[in-house]
Amino acid sequence: MLFTGCAEKRQATHLLLGASPWKFAEMPALSTLSPENQKATFSGASDSSSFTIKLKVNFKTQKSARSILNIPGILSVKSFQHNAKDRKYQNYPAYPMPDGSVPVLEATLRLYFPAEPQGKDMPVGIPLGMLEKPEGVHEVVLHFSGVRWTLYVDNELLDNDFALGYPKWGKQNTWEIDSSLVSKAEIFFPGIEPQKVVLETPRISPEIQYWTPAGHNTWVGDVATFYHQGRYHIFYLFDRRGHESKFGKGAHYFEHLSTIDFKTWTEHDAATPIEEQWETFGTGTPFLFDNKLCLSYGLHTTRIYPKEQTMLPLQWDYYNKHGVTGSFRYDTIPGYPAGSTYSISEDGISKFKKTKILFHPCENPSVYTNPEGHLRMLANYGAKGTWESKSIDGGWKSVNEAFPPGGDCTFFFRWGNYDYVIGGFTGFWSKLASASEDKFVDGVKAGLDFYNGMNVPAVTEINDGRFLLAGWIPMAGWGGALTIHEMIQSPEGRIGTKWMEEIIPATQKERSLSIEIKETSTFATGSSSSFLLTFDVEPGTDLNGKMAALLLGANAEDQACEVQISPSVKKAQYGNGQTRNFSGAEKSLREGGSTNAARNYAIDNMAGTDKPFKVRMIVKYVDKFGGSLIDTEIAGQRTMIVFRPNLKVEKLLLRSEKTGIKNVRISALKN
Repeated sequence: MLFTGCAEKRQATHLLLGASPWKFAEMPALSTLSPENQKATFSGASDSSSFTIKLKVNFKTQKSARSILNIPGILSVKSFQHNAKDRKYQNYPAYPMPDGSVPVLEATLRLYFPAEPQGKDMPVGIPLGMLEKPEGVHEVVLHFSGVRWTLYVDNELLDNDFALGYPKWGKQNTWEIDSSLVSKAEIFFPGIEPQKVVLETPRISPEIQYWTPAGHNTWVGDVATFYHQGRYHIFYLFDRRGHESKFGKGAHYFEHLSTIDFKTWTEHDAATPIEEQWETFGTGTPFLFDNKLCLSYGLHTTRIYPKEQTMLPLQWDYYNKHGVTGSFRYDTIPGYPAGSTYSISEDGISKFKKTKILFHPCENPSVYTNPEGHLRMLANYGAKGTWESKSIDGGWKSVNEAFPPGGDCTFFFRWGNYDYVIGGFTGFWSKLASASEDKFVDGVKAGLDFYNGMNVPAVTEINDGRFLLAGWIPMAGWGGALTIHEMIQSPEGRIGTKWMEEIIPATQKERSLSIEIKETSTFATGSSSSFLLTFDVEPGTDLNGKMAALLLGANAEDQACEVQISPSVKKAQYGNGQTRNFSGAEKSLREGGSTNAARNYAIDNMAGTDKPFKVRMIVKYVDKFGGSLIDTEIAGQRTMIVFRPNLKVEKLLLRSEKTGIKNVRISALKN
């Protein structure tokens, strides 16, 4: 495929956000502090009560740490300078100040729960660089609901975590402020529940490709997709801190995006909000049942409580006694819910409501209706195999206990004459649709998989018989940037991937770097480290022929990334870049490589490289990423994605060996 369209004429893509300011009603405070009354005591606080603290804080540029507010044994609010190279946990360097420093506001609440009788600190915080005016007076609100611990600045929700346990308030509690920074502090029991401010015009985020939720520590986790009544839905596990929320238990839940034209996207209310301390959700799938749009998902409660304290033993006992799973309303049974459940959309688009029904003990259910109309499920994490039922609410029986093997997030889809099952990281199987269930062939062993760096990819058929692949690229633990590619299929059932034209990021005017590369050549990328690079490859006939595009930062080989393509042997790879030589050989998934790490890996058995072909590369650098995402499309039939921490591309080096490179062009991304 040769792409000849003008990138700058491409219609912009944007996302209508559901985010808005929040307001807190005015009411009498239990206790108030001021410069004239810097310290006080109060009583009447209940350990399980919600509470709210309002502060007027004057942020100042300062090198030393300052205590803004302190409630001994309960809460400390501080400002300090964070290490500009330390992205662990909170990713504060996502918003540096102009001088590169990272001043931080952080509020730490001490919570007590059975597994931590000595208590454990739960911080929420922000880099001050994310504020429009970091210095000066700001209103800070801290709110503990019993489920959420949230930081608001100037009515904007900027960080939160999900509680596990409660503070230990005394009969008399002392609190104090630094009056040189705080002009007023109020504490409220019970807390003031925030109310969303309705905006007449929604906020907009440009682009959907490589998108992450707004914030310094917010990421896209596992993705589940569906196409229903002309609308494409993306459900994704909202991730803060790379799985480290709720003291490392994840605290994931499904957020929801959708579009009808792939140009304008809408952010809906969360499909499965966290409403209890025991809740942390795992991957599932959207599906239709009884003409209703449903979303299955797992309750990963065993991350928090031992299996024996959950409802899993009850469910397995029922299955072992009856040969099918039961149906349990978890809000009516003692014990902590765990296993498979689902929510139902009230309007066929969004407005999901939890059924609170446990229908299977597996903790990552992949529910779908197969082309024959049967309700099926691939069991993952805590179970395995293929299951079938006449109703979603229990009655599930195993129809193939050995396939798929479980443990991974597997998805089924049929495309034409072929059936496919894809895993979250490595597994891929296919067969003729007319063949029996035991005829699935391992495509990874044959080197015929289409893994491209996405994690837990989901496949969905949209209009006109097109299929989309969506997943996330790992940047911060169990989270990263959303990525969507289009899939292609050969008559023999082989699947490849290409960019989806509708959502390719908008670019500035294109400029030529070279008509033909005759010797190793270096080019400056220009004013932007985020750009679209295109070039044509003349493969030649020598099996040793290859070419490479080397992406270099300010420190040359440090963190450099090389995209290397060997057309005649049908192989491509990402490797550590070297200015003098091609990088060494990397392994494909078939050879034991790690595609899902999205760092160094190879793909093999490429198609379309035996004749002249085009390569397109998008390099996107964002301070929040802390590096560059590199998305490469080869011959319009295979894609490869990688993330390079600490790489901000400033130069390109192109080299070839018995392979031609022509028509090298570059254009900066607009966003």
